[in-house]
Amino acid sequence: MSLLNVLACELLLLFVTFSVYGAGVSGHKARYGAPKISTKQELNFLVIADWGGIPIWPYITPDEISVSQQMAAISDDIDSKFVLAFGDNFYEDGVKDVDDKRFKQTFEDVFTAPSLQIPWYIVAGNHDHRGNISGQIAYSQKSKRWNFPSEYYRLNFKVPGNGATLTVLMIDTVVLCGGSHDDVPGCDLPGPDNPQVAETQWDWIENELKNSMHSDYVIVGGHYPVWSIAEHGPTGCLVDRLRPMLLKYNVTAYFSGHDHNLQHIRESNTSLDVFVIGSANVVDPSIDHMDSVPADWVKFYYAQLGSLGGFAYVSVTSDRLQLTFASGAKNKNLYSVDLMPRLNSK
Repeated sequence: MSLLNVLACELLLLFVTFSVYGAGVSGHKARYGAPKISTKQELNFLVIADWGGIPIWPYITPDEISVSQQMAAISDDIDSKFVLAFGDNFYEDGVKDVDDKRFKQTFEDVFTAPSLQIPWYIVAGNHDHRGNISGQIAYSQKSKRWNFPSEYYRLNFKVPGNGATLTVLMIDTVVLCGGSHDDVPGCDLPGPDNPQVAETQWDWIENELKNSMHSDYVIVGGHYPVWSIAEHGPTGCLVDRLRPMLLKYNVTAYFSGHDHNLQHIRESNTSLDVFVIGSANVVDPSIDHMDSVPADWVKFYYAQLGSLGGFAYVSVTSDRLQLTFASGAKNKNLYSVDLMPRLNSK
């Protein structure tokens, strides 16, 4: 289903009664409730993907506006320190150059709240690769909060007060798997446009994971999902090559977007946690790949048309990393789960 078709459906359903598709699962410390107020012993941040507006006036969607408002409210409540943004920053074809008006129309003029004037750490999605990635990287020199230093990079954070550490690897899954001009299921992606460049990034990922063995938490994030039950489904390239690394190095979680909904999938036989956080601009209720993922792995799925989009926020302490899915609707948290520190971090 195209972005504009889904948007049209959402506009028709904007005022319908919202409902949740999914629920917490016993044994995985899932909870519902209001945001937790920040303390000095926490590191808090926001996560979005697929938030890139539309290529025609007004260059934004109702969901993006609502998500920006709720991100602002939660960021203020929890004292968020930064935002992780996992691609499709500008629909449909990225930006032309560093001076493209879309930076203002879809980013600067939308995420205007004081609580969102914090660092944004960006990677590209397939729609961004249809345009000028160098222009998005160069915009880091024009914006105080836009941080896109290269196609892939590492971030390191310390939790205030207790010395716990968080490492985030921001990766470019389009460079790894291809598909910038093909909106096809993940298993059908054509492979990298430049295999040598892709192999360089694969080597970098493994080296960075090796060098992160003492981090209490490690998140790897990129645009394409490893697992998904929705429109694009699992990304075969990542299942084959990235997933073994995530398991080998005991990664805390993998974050992605691409499918326009919210998902938590946990492999029952490995306890690998993957999250799809792709509904910051529009919601697509597809479950086209339900049969591609074992049913007992799917801990949460939310894709209600008219629900005003969604995003996630994360709170990290020395004894747990808590991820909460939130709706663009006011004061509506959907699902929360705790992930434990890595056993091999000390």
